[in-house]
Amino acid sequence: MSYCLYLRKSRADLDAEARGEGETLARHEKALLELGRRQSLKIDRIYREIVSGETIAARPVMQQLLSEIEQGMWEGVLVMEVERLARGDTIDQGIVAQTFRFSGTKIITPLKTYDPNNEFDEEYFEFGLFMSRREYKTINRRLQRGRIASVREGKFVGSVPPFGYTRVKLDHDRGFTLKPNPEQAPIVKIIFSLFAYGEQQPDGTTELMSIPKIARKLNQLSIPAGKKKEWVYASIRDMLQNPVYIGKIRWSSRPLKKRISNGRLVKERPRANEKDVILADGLHEPLVDNKTWELVQQRFRQNPGRPCPNQYPVQNPLAGLVVCGVCGHRMVRRPYRKANEPDFLLCAAPSCKNVSSRLDYVEQLILTVLQDWLGAYPINPGDVERRSPFLPDMREEALKRAKKELLALKKQQDSIYELLEKGIYSDEVFLQRSRTIQQKMEEVQARLPMLEAQAAPCSPPGAHPICTNESIWKQYEEARTAEEKNNLLKTVIEKAVYTKTVNGRWNNRADEFELILYPKLPPKKV
Repeated sequence: MSYCLYLRKSRADLDAEARGEGETLARHEKALLELGRRQSLKIDRIYREIVSGETIAARPVMQQLLSEIEQGMWEGVLVMEVERLARGDTIDQGIVAQTFRFSGTKIITPLKTYDPNNEFDEEYFEFGLFMSRREYKTINRRLQRGRIASVREGKFVGSVPPFGYTRVKLDHDRGFTLKPNPEQAPIVKIIFSLFAYGEQQPDGTTELMSIPKIARKLNQLSIPAGKKKEWVYASIRDMLQNPVYIGKIRWSSRPLKKRISNGRLVKERPRANEKDVILADGLHEPLVDNKTWELVQQRFRQNPGRPCPNQYPVQNPLAGLVVCGVCGHRMVRRPYRKANEPDFLLCAAPSCKNVSSRLDYVEQLILTVLQDWLGAYPINPGDVERRSPFLPDMREEALKRAKKELLALKKQQDSIYELLEKGIYSDEVFLQRSRTIQQKMEEVQARLPMLEAQAAPCSPPGAHPICTNESIWKQYEEARTAEEKNNLLKTVIEKAVYTKTVNGRWNNRADEFELILYPKLPPKKV
C-alpha cells in the first residue's frame, strides 16, 4: 500500500507568511517528504487544501481524501498536525475519526504516528481533534470581538470595498479604511441624485426615476458597473440603502444563520433587526449628504417594494433551474397582467436580448426530454426483459473490460515501485508516473459503478428514486404545489439553459426555443 500527503493552510500560517517566514505549503511539503524518506514510505500523491473552511463540506480536497480512505486506497496519511484534518464541529470530527478507524489508515505526523487499531492512539487522536475544535472556537471568538471593536472605531473590516470606494491601510494604526474612488464615486452621486431628485425633462419638468429606469439609463450610457457586467435592480437598491455613503460603517446587517433542512445543513443570510445592527461613524469621507440620504430613504418608506420572497411559497416549478443562454442569469417567472392568462419565463437582466416564453411550454418540454432520456432506465425486471437480448451482453462485456484495465494499471503501479527501489526512477519521475497511473485508475473506478448498474438486471438498492417502481412522473403529477415539483426536478436536473432570439408572436411558433438540459444522472449508453 502507498501513502499520501495532506497539506492545508490556517490563519496562523497566513500571519506567518506576512512576517516573511516563507510559503506555508512549500515548507510543510518539504518537511513531510523528508519524514517519508526517513521512514521509507512510498509517497504517491500530495493533496493541497488552499480553501480555508470550518466544515468538511467547504473543503473539496478533504472530501476527496476521505472518499479514497474509505475505499482503502492509502496505508497512511502524512500531515503536519492532526488539527489540519478537522477543526469543524463534533459531527465532522466524528466523520474523520470513523473514516480512519474503520479503514485502518494511519495518521503520520512529525511528532507521532497514530495507529487507529491501537486503543491508546485512537483516544489520543480523538482528544487532539477535540482540542483543535476548542482552539478554533477561541480564535474565532477573538476575531469576532476584534472586528466589532474595529467597527465601533470607524474602521472598514470587510474584504471587498463597496462600489465608489477603495480599501486603504491606515497610516498610523492597525486596520483599514475607505477612500473615494475617483472613477466610481461620481457614479454613486449620480445614482443617488436621480433617485432622490429625479431627472429634468426637455419641457422643464422633473421626473422621479425608479430603480429599473436608473439601471436602464446607466446601461444605455455604457457606464461601468464595477466587477459586474451591467447594472441590475438589486445592486442599485442595495447601494441606495447602504449607509456607508454617508460616512457610516454598518456591521452584522445580514449575519450568517445555519439550520437543518431535510437532513442537510443550510446557510442563510437573512436581514437582521435594526436593533441588532451595529452602526458607527466611519473614518472615511462620505459621498452623499444627509439631505439626499433622507430623501432616498423616504422614497423607500413610501414604496417599500416587494416583500422578502421567503415569506411566500414557491410559485415557479422551474425556480433556480433555468439559466439564460445569452447572459447567464437565472430566469424568473412573471405572471401575466390579465387574469386567467399563463405565466411567462423571462430573463430579468435589463439589456438581455433573450426572448421570453410561456412557463408551461418550457416546463412541458423539460418533462418530455426527461421522459425520453430516462425512459431507458430499468424500473422493474419485467421492463428489462422487454429490452433487446444483446444489450445486457454488451454491458457485461464493457464491465469486464473495465475490470481488466484496472488490474493492468495496478500491475503498472507495482512495476514503478520496483524501478524506484532499483534506482532506475528518480523521485520526480516516480511521482510523475505514479500520478499518471493513479489518474487513469480513478477514471476507470469512476466508470465502474455506472457499468455495474447498467449490467445489473434491475436497479440496485439505494439507486436514484427514478429507478424505483414509483415513477417520477407519477410523483410529479401528484405534487400539489409548485415547490414540491421544483424540489422533485432538482433531484434530477442540474440546470437547463434556455435560448430564444426571435419573438414567436410574429415570426415563428410560440413554443420554438432552444433548451439544453444538464441532468444529474450519467447519460445512458444504449
